[in-house]
Amino acid sequence: MSPAIATNVLPVTQNVESAIPILILSDSNNYCEFQSNRLNHTPPLPSILKTPFQVVDGPATSAAGNPNEIANLFPNLYGQPSVSLVPGHSEMKGQSLKVGVVFSGGQAPGGHNVITGIFDYLQERARGSILYGFKGGPAGIMCCKYVKLTAELIYPYRNQGGFHMICSSRDKIETPEQLKQAEETVMKLDLDGLVIIGGDDSNTNACVLAENFRSKKMKTRVIGCPKTIDGDLKCKEVPISFGFDTACKIYSEMIGNIMSDARSTGKYYHFIRLMGRAASHITLECALQTHPNIAIIGEEVAAKKQTMKNITNYIADIICQRMELGFNYGVIILSEGLIDFIPEVKQLIAELNEILAHDVVDEGGMWKGKLRSQSRDLFEFLPQPIQEQLLLERDPHGNVQVAKIETEKMLIQMVETELDQRKQTGAYKGQFQGKPHFFGYEGRCGFPTNFDANYCYALGYVTGILLHSGKTGLISSVSNLTAPVDEWSVGGTPLTSLMDVERRHGKFKPVIKKAMVDLEGAPMKKFTSLRDGWALNNRYISPGPIQFVGPFANDINHTIMLELGAKFHF
Repeated sequence: MSPAIATNVLPVTQNVESAIPILILSDSNNYCEFQSNRLNHTPPLPSILKTPFQVVDGPATSAAGNPNEIANLFPNLYGQPSVSLVPGHSEMKGQSLKVGVVFSGGQAPGGHNVITGIFDYLQERARGSILYGFKGGPAGIMCCKYVKLTAELIYPYRNQGGFHMICSSRDKIETPEQLKQAEETVMKLDLDGLVIIGGDDSNTNACVLAENFRSKKMKTRVIGCPKTIDGDLKCKEVPISFGFDTACKIYSEMIGNIMSDARSTGKYYHFIRLMGRAASHITLECALQTHPNIAIIGEEVAAKKQTMKNITNYIADIICQRMELGFNYGVIILSEGLIDFIPEVKQLIAELNEILAHDVVDEGGMWKGKLRSQSRDLFEFLPQPIQEQLLLERDPHGNVQVAKIETEKMLIQMVETELDQRKQTGAYKGQFQGKPHFFGYEGRCGFPTNFDANYCYALGYVTGILLHSGKTGLISSVSNLTAPVDEWSVGGTPLTSLMDVERRHGKFKPVIKKAMVDLEGAPMKKFTSLRDGWALNNRYISPGPIQFVGPFANDINHTIMLELGAKFHF
C-alpha cells in the first residue's frame, strides 16, 4: 500500500495569536503497512513506572566547570540534587496540570514519542490535565503560538519520525524582552510546567528559563529532554541523547551501500562527511558498525595536534599501500566538524569569530590584517570555496556553520595534489578518483529505532513525573540502557550540573558542556585496535536496514554497549 496525500483533517483547537492552520492525518489508511505497524506499537515502560514509586533526592551537585560562575548565574537552581525513582508510596497528589512542550533546535528521530510519553502520563496519572504544543520552536513560546494536543491529534505521530507535529526552530529565549514574552505566555496559559526538548544549547536555554521563573516566584517549572543526533549531550545519569542510535544506523546502512558500490566499480575513493557539528561520536559509531578503510576522529586530530598536511599524508599513504595490494578504491569517513578540530584551523576560526563579532569583512581584504600571520597564511592556503564557507554568517549560537563547509571536497583536492606529486617521483602509479558525499539530513527524521522509540517514550513519561512532583531545572534521565527496558532506571539530573562557561559571540556565556569522544574510552580503544586491519583489507560490513530487527543486543548502538561494559559479539 503506497502512502497517499491526506484529504481528511480533524479540526484542532488553536489560539487567536497563532493563526497557523493545523492539518493532521485522520485516516490511518493514508499510511503504508510499515507506518501503520509502527503507529500501533505501544512502547514498553520500565517496571518502576508500572508500580508505586517515590521521587527521591540524591546529594547536592556542582557544575561541569567554573562552579563559582555557574552558582552566580543560577543562584536559585545551583546545587540542587539529582533525583531518582525508587519503589515506595507515592507522595504526589493527583491534581491536574497544564503543561507546554516545545521542540528546540535540529530534528532527531523519536521526538514525537517524547510528547506521547508526556501526554500518556498526564492522561493516566494526572487526569484532566492539558498539554499544549508550542508551534515552530521557541518562537512559538515568545509569540504565544500553540495548539492544544489531544489524543486524536497525537495518534498519527506515535512512533513516527520527524518533528512535524508542532515543528521546531533554532530561536533562543535569552534577552530581557524575550524572557518577558515567555513569562507572559506561560502566565496567560496558566502553565504548571514547560518542557524543552533539545540539545545542549536548548537545554541551556531551559536552565535560563527555569532560573528566571523561579527568581520571580512563578509557578511554571521547566524540565529539559536530551535530544541531539550528535550524541554529545550526555553524562553519567544521561548516557545518550535520543536520536543518536537511529541516525547512526541510517548512516551506516548508507555507508554500507557505498562500500558495495566501491567494490563493484573498483575505481573510486568515497569521502563521506557525517553530521556531527562538534563531537565525532557519529563517525566513531558508524566506523564500528561498517569498518571503513579510514575514519578520521576529530578529537584524536586535536590531541595529536595534526595539521592539514598530516591528515592529507595519512590518507595518501594508505591509498598508496592499497594500490600495491591491487585496491584502487576505498571508503573514508569523517565528521562535519573535523575542520574545527585541526589546531591551526581552530585558531583561525577563533580569530575569524572575533572579527565577525565586532567588525565588517571588507571586499578589499583589509580585515585580514587583524589575523595572526600564521592564521593569515593558512587562510590564503585554503581553497577559495573553503575560504568563503569559513566567512559565512554564524548560527544563532555563534558557531561556525560547519555543515556548509565541504571538508570532504577539500580533502579530495588536497589528497589529489599530494598523489600527483608522488606520481612524479614514482611513489604512486594509480589513478585517483575521489567522490564526495555528505550524510546529514537523511538521518534526522527517520523512523526511530526500537531503542529510540522506547527510550523517548520513557523520557517523556519521566518528564511528566518530574513536573508532577514539583521539580524544575532538571533534565529527564533514563539509564541502565543495555538492560531490557523493564530494568531501566529513571530520574532527573540538574541542568546546572552539566554546565560550564564558553566564549560565544565574543562574550563568555553559560553553556552545557559538550561530551566529546573519550580517547581513552572503550569505543575509541576498540576502534584503534581494529583500524589498521580495516585500512588495507576490505573488511566492510553492509548492515542494511537494521533499525527494527535483530535481538536486543543488536538493537542498541556499539557506543553505549562498549561504554557501559556490556559483552556482545563485535
